Amino acid sequence: MTTVLIVEDDPINLRVFSKILTKRGGLQVKGTEVVEEVLHYAQSGEIDAILMDVALANSSYQGKPVDGIKITQMLKADDKTANLPIILVTAHAMEGDRENFLKQSGADGYISKPVVDHEAFIHQIVSLINKT
Repeated sequence: MTTVLIVEDDPINLRVFSKILTKRGGLQVKGTEVVEEVLHYAQSGEIDAILMDVALANSSYQGKPVDGIKITQMLKADDKTANLPIILVTAHAMEGDRENFLKQSGADGYISKPVVDHEAFIHQIVSLINKT
């Protein structure tokens, strides 16, 4: 079964995304904001895509605070995880943010919060998974 890792620091968003993906999309989900767990899941082959929150307030790696952009850069720089589809999810939806975040991070997609169109949300994730 297709599994999506949700990297999200807001428990409500995590629950909402999980419900949409499992109930409407028929996908399995895992969730964490712990960077070491994200790296483990990505390298293990257990997941097929990552939904990455851009602004992670509580995440740190090797003692330094990191956000979703930095974690995505780390994953895209690693040969083991470079081809794993990563979709940025953010409430920072100002003009130009999409292009800047995608260029900075190397992510494969971008979705702005709140997610209103559930079908489009699922379709974007599944279509990226099916490309790999």
